[in-house]
Amino acid sequence: MNVNDVELVRSLLLSSGYVETDDVKEADIILLMTCSIREGAENKVWDELKVLRKIRRKKGVVGVLGCMAERVRHNLLTCTENVDVVAGPDSYRDLPRLLAIARCGSMAINVQLSVEETYADVVPVRKDKFSKTAYVSIMRGCDNMCTYCIVPYTRGRERSRPMNSILDEIRRLSDEGVKQVTLLGQNVNSYRDLSEISFLSANLAEPGVAPGFRTKYKPKRGGYNFLTLLDKVSQIDSEMRIRFTSPHPKDFPLEVIQLIKERSNICKQIHLPAQSGSNIVLDAMDRGYSRESYLELVHRIKTVLPNVSLTSDFIAGFCGETEDCHRESLDLIKHVVYSFCYVFPYSQREKTKAYRHLRDDVPKEVKNRRHQELAGAFRETALKHNESLLGTKQLVLLEETSKRSSEHLRGRTDGGVSVIINKYYNDGSGLVELKPGDYVVAKIISANSQTLQALTLQTTKLKDFENL
Repeated sequence: MNVNDVELVRSLLLSSGYVETDDVKEADIILLMTCSIREGAENKVWDELKVLRKIRRKKGVVGVLGCMAERVRHNLLTCTENVDVVAGPDSYRDLPRLLAIARCGSMAINVQLSVEETYADVVPVRKDKFSKTAYVSIMRGCDNMCTYCIVPYTRGRERSRPMNSILDEIRRLSDEGVKQVTLLGQNVNSYRDLSEISFLSANLAEPGVAPGFRTKYKPKRGGYNFLTLLDKVSQIDSEMRIRFTSPHPKDFPLEVIQLIKERSNICKQIHLPAQSGSNIVLDAMDRGYSRESYLELVHRIKTVLPNVSLTSDFIAGFCGETEDCHRESLDLIKHVVYSFCYVFPYSQREKTKAYRHLRDDVPKEVKNRRHQELAGAFRETALKHNESLLGTKQLVLLEETSKRSSEHLRGRTDGGVSVIINKYYNDGSGLVELKPGDYVVAKIISANSQTLQALTLQTTKLKDFENL
């Protein structure tokens, strides 16, 4: 989400006459895009502000943007690091005014949350205009109110961007040669555009919540839902891969899973945040499902998509988590066999329900140990998943030059696993130089828990791969 927010801010400031520089020492204005989901992310910002205090120009302006700006605005305005501008995630349009105030010597702040702002009319400006991958925000905020989560308090309640503006942006990206788009949202698959349709026929069936899951808000009715959006997005360009993140498990009715199966350009990779494998902890988190219903959803997905790549999120050491609860999370990771997991030790956030009503009773050293054990468990399953691909032919979209070698390119499989491939391959008539944006049929020859090594067999088109 922060990458997309940076692209929005860049667009707004460039259109106001500002010029971007990569040299911090040259900059008159330095803006930090921030995240508040975890304590570690905020600590990095405080450390960066201390560094900037030493190198900033005499009359330079330093601003803090995003979630942290909203959550700890008072701390930012009174800190010794001399923050001049504080702008929340719904206040980016106001940045030119805020910066003008700051450059006159006064502090400037706007952290007002909006029930409508989606920046639908702002065309994001990407840092690398030649990149073959792009992120497209389809909604902002979240209504799930999980007890540990700060997002509803820093980014506001759910509101969805009009579908037509999303489709227009993706068509524009297709025209620019982009080969992969990732649809973004805090709760991406609860998307619902009510901008044009405000009614729903009583006879019109629509996908709802996955069986065994519940919501904490009234069922949303009418408008265009995520199934409709995903369907239309996938039809724009048959050579453009479509991914989406981050979904909530409750919003995976069978119709969405079936659409993923039917469309070759919708990647068979699903992020399915579990957070815990323990019913006790899931209940304390107010996630709206049990371990059993989560596993049933995994079973339904794998039945329809047998080669699906599943990824997840886990929190180590949440309030009330016992060793037995922790072992249930370890067991879930091993049972599902994820290709990747984001694992973090729990850090309590002010304003959340957990902060107000639960005790942060797991010692830090225990959280850290459990964190390491969860990470170790997922690395084992990721290795198992990746080794199962040895000898297989995979469709790989090449994304960029490898950071370790200019003679190699990095790409990803349909399932999202990173693949390293030689920049040149012999097509039978001589050496061919591959480039980002190419689709190749690759034979997997080596695997570890994070990366695959592969040999290029031939170049191809996405739509032709299934027939090879």
